[in-house]
Amino acid sequence: MQRASEMELMLQGYGMTTAQILYRMPDHPGLLQTFIWQHYDLAPKFPELFRFLDFWREKLDGPLHSVCYTHKKLISPNEWRNVSGELMIH
Repeated sequence: MQRASEMELMLQGYGMTTAQILYRMPDHPGLLQTFIWQHYDLAPKFPELFRFLDFWREKLDGPLHSVCYTHKKLISPNEWRNVSGELMIH
């Protein structure tokens, strides 16, 4: 299966999601460590983020403490406009 290009994802409504994941150190549960995750994802359901968090819970040793995230659509209506002409100045 061929992966969609970044432009195709943006046109489908995907945006950049950044998550700051705080987790407990496996050997020192009193200490928190930070992990930054970025991926193209669809708001408001965030299937990629939840898939990653499920992977984390199943496969990694550091228990999750908290997750803070932000999401920004990369193409939005105010950034797109149709240009119907071009003016050339010599």
